[in-house]
Amino acid sequence: MPTSDGPSHFPVFVAPLHAGHQRPAGYVPGRVAPVRLPPPAKAPPPPPVKPHGPAPLQRATFSLSEESRSRERARDLQQRRNTFICVGASTGAFFITLLLVLSLRSGDVFDENCPDHNPSLSSWNPGHQPQRAAVVQRGQLFKLETSATLLSLTIQSGGQVVFADSADGSKNITLRTHHILIQDGAALHIGAPKCRYRSSATIALMGRSDSAALPETPGLGRKFIGVLGGGTLELHGTERVSWTLLTRSVPASGLPTGGYAFQRNFSRGINLRVIDQDTAAVLFSERYDTHDSRNDSRTLTRLLRSLPAGRIVALAVGDSAVKSLLDETKTAIAERLGSSFVYNLKYRQAWALVSEVQGGNATCSEDVREHENHDTRGRALASRTFSTVEGVAFSVTAYSEWKNGFPISGFQVDAEDQVVLNLQDEVQPTWRPGDQVVLASTDFSMYQAEEFTLLPCLWCKPFCVVCPGKPQFLHVGEVVDGVDMRAEVALLSRNILIYGEMETSCYGKMCRFYGHDTFGGHIKIFGNFSSVHLSHVELRNMGQQSQTGRYPVHFHMCGDVDQRGGYREPTYVDGLSIHHSFSRCLTVHATNGLLVKNTVGYDTLGHCFFLEDGIEQRNTFYHNLGLLTRPGTLLPTDRNESLCTSIRDKVYEGYTPSPSTECKAVSTFWIAHPNNNLISNAAAGSQDAGIWFVFHSSSTGDSHGLVPETRAELTPLGVFYNNRAHSNFKAGLIIDKGVKTTNASAADPREYLCLDNSARFRPHQEADSRLPRVAAVIDALVSYKNNDVGAWIRGGDIIIQNSGFADNGVGLSFASDGSYPSDEGSSQEVAQSLFVGESRNRGTNAGQNKYWGLGGVDAKLRTLPRNRTFPIRGFQIYDGPVRLTRSTFRGFVSTPERFTSAVGFSLKNTWQLTPRNNLSQLSFHPSVSRPGRLSGSFKAQHVITRKTVGSEYEFGSEPKEEKLPWVLNMAF
Repeated sequence: MPTSDGPSHFPVFVAPLHAGHQRPAGYVPGRVAPVRLPPPAKAPPPPPVKPHGPAPLQRATFSLSEESRSRERARDLQQRRNTFICVGASTGAFFITLLLVLSLRSGDVFDENCPDHNPSLSSWNPGHQPQRAAVVQRGQLFKLETSATLLSLTIQSGGQVVFADSADGSKNITLRTHHILIQDGAALHIGAPKCRYRSSATIALMGRSDSAALPETPGLGRKFIGVLGGGTLELHGTERVSWTLLTRSVPASGLPTGGYAFQRNFSRGINLRVIDQDTAAVLFSERYDTHDSRNDSRTLTRLLRSLPAGRIVALAVGDSAVKSLLDETKTAIAERLGSSFVYNLKYRQAWALVSEVQGGNATCSEDVREHENHDTRGRALASRTFSTVEGVAFSVTAYSEWKNGFPISGFQVDAEDQVVLNLQDEVQPTWRPGDQVVLASTDFSMYQAEEFTLLPCLWCKPFCVVCPGKPQFLHVGEVVDGVDMRAEVALLSRNILIYGEMETSCYGKMCRFYGHDTFGGHIKIFGNFSSVHLSHVELRNMGQQSQTGRYPVHFHMCGDVDQRGGYREPTYVDGLSIHHSFSRCLTVHATNGLLVKNTVGYDTLGHCFFLEDGIEQRNTFYHNLGLLTRPGTLLPTDRNESLCTSIRDKVYEGYTPSPSTECKAVSTFWIAHPNNNLISNAAAGSQDAGIWFVFHSSSTGDSHGLVPETRAELTPLGVFYNNRAHSNFKAGLIIDKGVKTTNASAADPREYLCLDNSARFRPHQEADSRLPRVAAVIDALVSYKNNDVGAWIRGGDIIIQNSGFADNGVGLSFASDGSYPSDEGSSQEVAQSLFVGESRNRGTNAGQNKYWGLGGVDAKLRTLPRNRTFPIRGFQIYDGPVRLTRSTFRGFVSTPERFTSAVGFSLKNTWQLTPRNNLSQLSFHPSVSRPGRLSGSFKAQHVITRKTVGSEYEFGSEPKEEKLPWVLNMAF
């Protein structure tokens, strides 16, 4: 059950407890393939029989020969010699062990939890031998002390390689190789769960797809880390906050109040701007015609005398300012602003000043230029840099000049090349200067995600960081109109890095689709491994777009990897940063019980978090973030329109695929079986969908025919709680459709595994349609700024509750088979949810956004979904039966270009509607215009008493209480 760890954090998912147990004799983890039991061990020979009682007395004899006495003396001498040798060897071993421990303790405190503290390890310094295929085998336990280059590294038969570490984190070890293979009881360790790696460790995977340096390894290919049966891979970097949320919006200008720019010709007199030193907001602007009006000069004097100390003042002359400029005004400017030039200003002389009130000459920046023949020699330019209370540096500039007979004056307030990110979680000191972070889009375009590098900051609080550069887009950091639109901020850097070395230009068959090398490295884990745990590791330039089964992290046919599979320490990945990947993020293939948490997948090709064959179950995805998920080529569902129609090598006889029905499904979370848990994840930008539940009618790929069919369509949904989906081009969440499970043929020329419209989710107990239904519960979903639809749900029974939908083309669309014989009796329900048509998050006219126009309650310019005339709807009914109850609508306002409705129908629906659809206890905010409340033909059955809900409010303010015109209870 979900629990809470405080108001500022996501709820923590506590997995059900399972009684621990030892692996039974002969048991092999994973249960992937039949395993032959080892032959019974031979019984040891019986020990010699010790006689009972005293030994029989021997008759003494004194007639020993000289030869016998000589042999006896030699035997005694040999025994004494052996004794000396044993004692010496033992003493030597003791001193060697003591020296090892002392030498270890001289640089670090001995810790048995640290794999590199094992005294059995031998120091290993293989050096740079790019032609050496190194093999570490039984009895070889190595501690890699320095950087090395190898052709390949194979660890087998109980061998072990451990990366050395140091207490101060000063080690910097880079291992460059074409591949690393771990098998047969061998292990690779970098840190441990209870002894995190503190230094910098890098594994660089070399090679091209057409390289002749090494032959391909069966099942692994090239450029990999492979874990075969019996292998151990333990990588544990320093624990860091993987990702968090903004708590304050970051505007495109970089300043909380936005930037400011002004320029005008013939603005005679002194032009003035007063700027707030704490926020950079322009508080006051005015022009004083001190050339023609003494009253204006007196008014300016009174203003300057009234300003509080510390205020920023900018002055610029347009045309001329001295004819009626009084001495008292000059004195005020000199005393209050520290001007040195004001007493000597001349007719039509250009003058600009920026200063702090009562700051003295030291805070004053001013400049003058002489007027000659209707021109000045250059521009009088005054500029100073200030800092807001949040630490954002900003510049204030004033300028004045004559140019080609025209007087020009102007002002500019702009952020310097840095931005402060205020964050929900305490990130100091685990986020460090030089680290890379990415800030997610909060608009319709996923391409508004932006990368930054952290700067040193002495004043930064634990909950903020400073980055160089100015953002190009608005990133919301607040709850807007009741919907949490705070942008995700992810840390990309880790102190353990695995990356693929890439070519500087494209080569091979992928160049027809991509203009860069897409043959990165990959990690592949096979079934029956001994132990695999990966935490806080950075994976960059991983995945191979030209090959199936070559992903940044790939659990391949591993079976049960938790306690059910015999693993006392269930397998997990935690805190990984997978970015700039060329094929997916993390693939779970015929693997059950895996925990994936706190992992970031950014800027990747193809489905990011990917369940492959439709039989993967009991996996838990907790607090993961995926953003900027681009189209790929591997599967039809990965492809966009152009890739769909141009890749036809697996269709029947040149058939041209239909992109809208067979492809265009690339998703950040591609969930091929409902019996998996999604908790507190964020899908923050995909070319098609954020989260897609797809239903395989039978197992596919390598799993087909190997396991009993799981009947995914009938299987109850796992836990779905507290997930977010936004900035996706098609949809935030989709629960619908399946994949084609037959090869292309004349009867059906479509490609194997293309998107198929045959599946309908209808969960029942034990996946048996004869047993009672089990409702699938979608709890606490936030879905906003998705171009097409916030959530498209087909099937039954499905309940959506406690959710928020905002700024989508369509907020939520339900489609059900309940009125048809295929699943008679099913239904869907939405309860206690909020629908916002157009919020105060107006977005930025840039990125992938194509449409910009008037909209919203304030009728201001904003980004738009689909097109300017697309009729925005909150809740869309397709067929039914559906129930919508105890929900609120706000911000649905029609424009001259389009209609808008809080509740409406699918525009292209030619199917019938059931009369059992029902709406009840709906609250319409005053920002829902009367023509936009309901579309279609409705008859009100009841009109209930008015109900109070929150009204419009600005960012950061509290909602006001206000009466609604009505609350409806309707059926149609």
